[in-house]
Amino acid sequence: MNAQSTTPVLSVKDVKKKIGKKLIIKGVSFTVNEGEIFGFLGPNGSGKTTTIRMLVDLIKPTSGAIEICGYDVQYQHNQALRYVGCIVENPELYSYMTGWQNLEHYARMLPNTGEQRIREVVEIVGMDQRIHDKVKTYSLGMRQRLGIAQALLCKPKLLILDEPTNGLDPAGIKELREFIRKLADDGLSIFISSHLLSEIQTMCDRVAIISHGSIIFEGGVEQMISQAPKAVVWQVRPEQETLARETIAAHENAKILDGPIELEGIAGETENSIIVTDMSQQDVPVLNRRLTTAGIDVLAIEWKNPTLEQLFLTMTAGEKIE
Repeated sequence: MNAQSTTPVLSVKDVKKKIGKKLIIKGVSFTVNEGEIFGFLGPNGSGKTTTIRMLVDLIKPTSGAIEICGYDVQYQHNQALRYVGCIVENPELYSYMTGWQNLEHYARMLPNTGEQRIREVVEIVGMDQRIHDKVKTYSLGMRQRLGIAQALLCKPKLLILDEPTNGLDPAGIKELREFIRKLADDGLSIFISSHLLSEIQTMCDRVAIISHGSIIFEGGVEQMISQAPKAVVWQVRPEQETLARETIAAHENAKILDGPIELEGIAGETENSIIVTDMSQQDVPVLNRRLTTAGIDVLAIEWKNPTLEQLFLTMTAGEKIE
């Protein structure tokens, strides 16, 4: 990620939105910095879509302020939004026209945007070979690239992508992820709304989680994961599981975690019994000695960070993702 400027590219300050008598957005605040990929997650009905609409001035906040590059979106509309490119889900494109013709059509609506800028964005998105083909022949991934090219015509400082990986196959998602990272490395700030938590985890520098109209977390993905307790995964022989559980339960600084726990890379790949505990690192060798002293064969010990999806479900009390 590039060195950040002192002024955030996007600043959302205590924004509230009331519809009728109901407060939908309850004082939301977050920032997006230069060259940063920022993920925005929210379960169904959380206020995520309402917030995005306020970012681009489609609806007005009841109170609070939204600033883009220091300009107030509500009161300095033109100055603020000239720095924004936006795609909501699938980009709006004319399928009977070529990619180039689509960009020409959109460029006519923008000041001082001619053929030179079209060539620049085509090169940025890597569509030189297909730009003169008709859009109806494009894959979904190519349509997304053309949509991003369209959004980049105005030379934005902030690119807002709403569910950019919708409908893409795994190869298309990987390609888009690498492309978005390149844009950020070149200094563009990118705001991504997504329900694909694994993609947010691998793609974003920081994330905000909104639930019931309030931000319940804002910070780095790794920071959020590091704040959660790490799971210690023990593998023992199936015939020794009961004794192992009794021995672990007797240890004052270890707690057995039951219930649905993600153990990708372990569960389903072993015939051993799996016991997951919440405990500190320094207590692991102590408990290991107790288990071996009790005659239990400890076949493997592994630390597991929780995934973003696990943390999300915990933080939002299991609410459904949009």
